[in-house]
Amino acid sequence: MEKRVEVTIEAGVADVRLVRADKMNALDAAMFEALVSTGQRLQKEPGLRAVVLSGEGRAFCAGLDMGRFQKMADAPSDNVGGLSHEMRLGSRTHGISNAAQYAVMVWRELPVPVIAAVHGVALGGGFQLMLGADMRFVAPDTRLSVLEIKWGLVPDMGGMALMRELARGDVIRDLTYSGRMFDGTEALTLGFATRVCSDPLAEARAYARDVAGKSPQAIRAAKRLFAMSTTADIASILMAESTEQIALMGRPNQVEAVSAGLQKRAPNFVDV
Repeated sequence: MEKRVEVTIEAGVADVRLVRADKMNALDAAMFEALVSTGQRLQKEPGLRAVVLSGEGRAFCAGLDMGRFQKMADAPSDNVGGLSHEMRLGSRTHGISNAAQYAVMVWRELPVPVIAAVHGVALGGGFQLMLGADMRFVAPDTRLSVLEIKWGLVPDMGGMALMRELARGDVIRDLTYSGRMFDGTEALTLGFATRVCSDPLAEARAYARDVAGKSPQAIRAAKRLFAMSTTADIASILMAESTEQIALMGRPNQVEAVSAGLQKRAPNFVDV
């Protein structure tokens, strides 16, 4: 089967590219599988310090492949691809997620920061995919939409859980009920873009290289804290801060960070 995702790793930075450019990187079964397998592989990648997620060609990701919508229209509603919707979507195949949700949530589970470089379009499932990243660097003319309502559906790839971290409830409702298009500049105003960039990929790669130059233990500790901060109570977060700090203080990478800062030189960190 034609490759859907390509990965190159240099100096601790994984460059992850959706490579179905002829279809604007639309999500078919092979793309879902490739996203999951790539994320799982990177969870175990030694020396990994940051990830850049992007799409080749004209777009980041145009959302669900049109062929899948055609199957929904042609097949009985309770039997698409030989499996009921309940069996395909209701089964928790990856922890708390089903397989399609995990194509997004796996990027949240990576132990290092993930930066999505978004251009062209990020529609429906493609919009949800970018939400799985820690940050989103978006071109100003990118077209974005919570597009599922167009097809009589709701966001179901983690979008409901992830949107609430970034935007007000009434904004999320507006976009979900209407399915309206908005651009990268408005995405920044609404909270869905971290930065608006003329060249998101170049800026994301530069940012990832900068992160890769920080203490990898501290970066990973910070991501663990962010992961729990959306669901844990304040007492648990405060305790986790202390636990992580105790584990960092006095260790070789923390000592190296202080030494390099005092000596005004680039640090030389040991991978974890």
